[in-house]
Amino acid sequence: METQFKTIDEYIALQPERNILPLEKIRETIREAAPDAEETISYQMPAFKYFGILVYFAGFKNHIGLYALPSGTESFQKELAGYKMGKGSIQFPLDKPIPYDLIRKIVLFRIEENIMNAKTK
Repeated sequence: METQFKTIDEYIALQPERNILPLEKIRETIREAAPDAEETISYQMPAFKYFGILVYFAGFKNHIGLYALPSGTESFQKELAGYKMGKGSIQFPLDKPIPYDLIRKIVLFRIEENIMNAKTK
């Protein structure tokens, strides 16, 4: 049976050893960029909410996934050119440095986007 995570701490604690430090650093990077965001688990992945979901992130065997929704990925195409991407996902290989500054920029972009979307509703 699949583990049902209730907190980000629980999620990270159950990750393979090589994933723990990068996941903790991504969490810290997001917290610093979005200090008012709420930590949550959504789709069994760590996520941050501020006027809606900002980003999700998750650990895998060979990479860390960041899910910045399509807009967060599309808006940073140039900076993300060297990474494997899907419509709203980015894969950061564990054997290369993770671009924490870029993650911060993506989170700040998503904050502004969520605020603008909330104002137009």
